[in-house]
Amino acid sequence: MTRTLVFDVDGVLVHGYHARPERQQRWDETLLADLGVDPDRFRDEFIFDIFIKKVVTGEMSLVEALDKRLPSLGYRASSMAFAHYWLSRDSRVNGELLDALRRLKTEQGVRLYIATNQEHMRAQWLWTTLGFGEVFDDIFYSARIGMTKSHKGFFDFADQKMGRLEEPPLFFDDTAKVIDAARHAGWDSVLFDTNDDFFNHPWVAARVERTDLAK
Repeated sequence: MTRTLVFDVDGVLVHGYHARPERQQRWDETLLADLGVDPDRFRDEFIFDIFIKKVVTGEMSLVEALDKRLPSLGYRASSMAFAHYWLSRDSRVNGELLDALRRLKTEQGVRLYIATNQEHMRAQWLWTTLGFGEVFDDIFYSARIGMTKSHKGFFDFADQKMGRLEEPPLFFDDTAKVIDAARHAGWDSVLFDTNDDFFNHPWVAARVERTDLAK
């Protein structure tokens, strides 16, 4: 029997932003010392503004948005260099989970996908530089679809791309409102806090032996 599993990126496949602040691993801790940009101002004036409003949904490219906002934050060097700094530091992969998925992928009938709120540049980084394209069948992300995971249309797009399934996708995400949206779309959804939530799921536990006890 074929089973399709879908995973969020940040807070699940990558240790970085997490819905629970105490679990976050920040990429911008030395941003001020390294590039002269105050991380609090960057979050308030870029992330919570133009990035969320336009970049994540594909209305504006990341570099265009950085070109527009970085000068007001005191940064006048290359926006491409800034983007590389950001991407390379926001890339702490969840090695234990990825190793388990590589093993699971060898089972006949298992299909693996990514569903994430993401802009184009980082989606490509995840797929190629971090090697997610070697593990997953496709990546469904907000800039590609034109809407975030808070919209049913996001899940409709993913359903269409995945094709007819024998049973609902098994989805792991760290954000409760996303889990609610996925459940309303008919997905079998699990709120992900730590790797325990993956390894202890009955379907997973019956197929994947946990070899690394580190959380």
